[in-house]
Amino acid sequence: MGRTMALPGKGKIVCLLIVLAAALGATLASAEEPTGTGVRTIYLIRHGEYDHEDERDEEIGAALVPLGVAQARLVAARLRAMPVDWTSLTSSTMTRARETAQVIAEELPQLEHVTDRKLSECLQPTWRTEITAEETPEDLAACLAQQEAAYEAYFQPSPAADRHDIIVGHGNVIRHFVTRVLKVDPMSWLEMSIGNCSLTVVNIQPDGSMKLLSYGDVGHIPPGLQTRTPPGVPRDLSVPQP
Repeated sequence: MGRTMALPGKGKIVCLLIVLAAALGATLASAEEPTGTGVRTIYLIRHGEYDHEDERDEEIGAALVPLGVAQARLVAARLRAMPVDWTSLTSSTMTRARETAQVIAEELPQLEHVTDRKLSECLQPTWRTEITAEETPEDLAACLAQQEAAYEAYFQPSPAADRHDIIVGHGNVIRHFVTRVLKVDPMSWLEMSIGNCSLTVVNIQPDGSMKLLSYGDVGHIPPGLQTRTPPGVPRDLSVPQP
């Protein structure tokens, strides 16, 4: 007479299914969640004050004035004094941002200064229609797409290791990034003012969550050397702007 295989009881089958489900859930979770505890910190710096009478090609942009160079040296000194192992230094391709980054590179010679056209200044949509009156919808949309591409490229978690990335760019671009970090309407970017060579710091956790640690900090620049760009207001460089 053949032997019959004993089947496990109902209770054992249920336990086995629970164990298998837990194992499968853990596998899926590990595939979805980033491994590691690395944190990325991004230091956004607006370029220094520049020559507004410089009429060179807008794709290249105007050069820094001596005040802008002084502002760049002050923010560079602040970065050098931070107890941080710097990872990268990137700027837009426009002259005023490149020159600001070059000053920073002199203080942080271990970093290779690279440029990225996606970080260049442009004018994106805003509620302030008087600001965009001379822009075409196509140009506004192209600017927004460029800024979104830059945001997606740089604002990514780094779970494998801590990173401290310096990005030297422009007021419009930095303000757009901040709206994205805060998850507010990107049209609100012009409701923020931002000083030359100010420091904006964003923290990105391994799971991709972000926190704005500081915005437009100019504590490293004496009040008499601070400048910013109030929209529609002509600038007199002999008088610090509010």
